[in-house]
Amino acid sequence: MAVKITDICINCDACLDECPTESIVDNDENPTGEDIYYVNAETCTECVGDNDAPACADACPTEGCIVWDNPTTEGAVDGQPVVED
Repeated sequence: MAVKITDICINCDACLDECPTESIVDNDENPTGEDIYYVNAETCTECVGDNDAPACADACPTEGCIVWDNPTTEGAVDGQPVVED
């Protein structure tokens, strides 16, 4: 269970302060070396128990940038971007 940030991330920092588990790091600290923000899957809870959806996804201004795996979290569809109407 973990949020993933896709390569359409614009590095705006909106998600960083919203993560209650501090699982998101910016592109400078991404352990994979990729130039995108990174979510530590070992500490990310997808905000289960805290919010209806991951807080980072609610804060993100880029539609489809943040995806998640948990099918019980509102709006999640097998890791596909959540598109709100």
